[in-house]
Amino acid sequence: MPHRDNPAGEITLVTASAAETRRLGERCGRRLRTPLVICLIGDLGSGKTVFVQGLARGLDVSADYAVTSPSFTLINEYPGRLRLFHIDLYRLDAQADLDDLGLAEILHGEGVAAVEWAEKLTDGALAERLEIRFEFGDDDRRRLHMVAYGQASLILLKALRS
Repeated sequence: MPHRDNPAGEITLVTASAAETRRLGERCGRRLRTPLVICLIGDLGSGKTVFVQGLARGLDVSADYAVTSPSFTLINEYPGRLRLFHIDLYRLDAQADLDDLGLAEILHGEGVAAVEWAEKLTDGALAERLEIRFEFGDDDRRRLHMVAYGQASLILLKALRS
């Protein structure tokens, strides 16, 4: 998803392990008070699902739920303080496939939507969102570049800075 509009804010954070990436996701979830779409972009194994596992805990999704990649189910839904929709677009190729999933209702709904492989969404589909680009670093390190588009994501980034 190209950055054609001007981002309201951005930060880059580095995590040293999967546990740290999970804790960062949890910090994000704890600070969320309103619905938000989080676009997760990065190679296989870069930490997207690990981040969502932490996000789920931060949103008070019960530990009884195993938060796993929805690669085959495409969408996993979890009840919490805010409903979490974990979406994986990796296996989808066409816009028609996206439309068939009912993504518009989820992306513009009342929950938190964490979308892996979000670059498959059409450009401009989401004016308000938080984009997180996951990059591999040395050893188990991950570089997470977060860009806020809209008020809810800007508030989250400000909270993460403090």
